Amino acid sequence: MNTEERKQIEVVAAIICDGNRIFATQRGYGEWKDWWEFPGGKMEPGETPEAALQREIREELATEIVVERLLTTVSYDYPNFHLTMHCYFCKVKSGSLTLLEHEAAKWLTRDELGCVKWLPADEEVVEKIKSRKHISQDQI
Repeated sequence: MNTEERKQIEVVAAIICDGNRIFATQRGYGEWKDWWEFPGGKMEPGETPEAALQREIREELATEIVVERLLTTVSYDYPNFHLTMHCYFCKVKSGSLTLLEHEAAKWLTRDELGCVKWLPADEEVVEKIKSRKHISQDQI
């Protein structure tokens, strides 16, 4: 199946930072259960990536975030669909990152990012983060 025939999914992902740590979540359902990802989800029609990210984090983690800036956009071919994922550095505005959809979560330093089994598309984001000199809030 070529990319034109494959289902296209466009999502946003939050790289939530607190000092030198990044928030990672573990999927609790579906084909990729137990794999780790940056939280986020699908964009609704007419929604900006920033608005989608704020809505998704509110729905998944009962938390309000500030979307700081785009790190990267990943294009990845999964077996059944093509994913376009816009990944933004974010910080918590209010709330306590309550897990409403994921089975687990961890704060990881850049050196600890390789300690979990990331979803394939998220691995590209992890590599991008690791290649940066800093991940602290004032360096974003």
